[in-house]
Amino acid sequence: MPGPLEGKVALVAGATRGAGRGIAVELGAAGATVYVTGRTTRARRSEYDRPETIEDTADLVTAAGGRGVAVPTDHLDPAAVRALVDRIDDEQGRLDILVNDIWGGEHLFAWDTPVWEHDLDKGLRLLRLAVETHAITSHHALPLLLRRPGGLVVEVTDGTAEYNRDTYRVSFFYDLAKSSVLRMAFALGHELGPRGATAVALTPGWLRSEIMLDQFGVREENWRDALDRVPHFAISETPRYVGRAVAALATDPQLARWNGQSLSSGRLAPVYGFTDLDGSRPDAWRYLVEVQDVGKAADVTGYR
Repeated sequence: MPGPLEGKVALVAGATRGAGRGIAVELGAAGATVYVTGRTTRARRSEYDRPETIEDTADLVTAAGGRGVAVPTDHLDPAAVRALVDRIDDEQGRLDILVNDIWGGEHLFAWDTPVWEHDLDKGLRLLRLAVETHAITSHHALPLLLRRPGGLVVEVTDGTAEYNRDTYRVSFFYDLAKSSVLRMAFALGHELGPRGATAVALTPGWLRSEIMLDQFGVREENWRDALDRVPHFAISETPRYVGRAVAALATDPQLARWNGQSLSSGRLAPVYGFTDLDGSRPDAWRYLVEVQDVGKAADVTGYR
């Protein structure tokens, strides 16, 4: 049976690993053609120096039931992004879903380090990778997306607007980057809504990305082994959970109701009826506020 996104075309910018990969795969599972971009390929690694590649992501998209197309792209290079969008236009003649998940800042921020002590070059590089890339990509991709009504733009960030408004996030540069992406979605909502498209900000919860699993010395198969050291990790979720959130939004005939809003995978799961891969529905941001941040013992009862 054709998937609900059969015939639709998506661009997941920043799909090498983590949330971007999970989103790309779930869009593929719904039948979409998904262009996946990033800087790490089988022939060349980015400064992350990690093994995940955009070709691997494209293969996962195809295996899930869609069509994955890997296009190496540095989203700080306007000419490269313009060429990417021209290629999508030439090959597909349409763009229905744009996911801005470009990040690349894992090695560029220092925890609890004030701006005057933080490495300035790394902080400014982080802002370029996390903010400027999104603006460049939207600038070039949105004319194609707006060619047909009903398009969806997803700005992927870390934290809801409510949580980030009241919570200091890691450091000056990290906080600024993640809050900026939230505001991008709000602004895009004002610009796209009257033109027949919808923009949202979307955050996963505590993500069991490849990098996070490596940091805790576990794999997806045995992730619970990390709970002895990090008990609150019990609320974590796979990248596929936020991917299912994007797929649900993309198939919603009433999508416009969310325009300009800040959303999370945990908030959308009960609305659309999807679950994480294990059948649970973790609601990480509510858990953080009500359990972790107020110093309670880890207990996910009622939160997943």
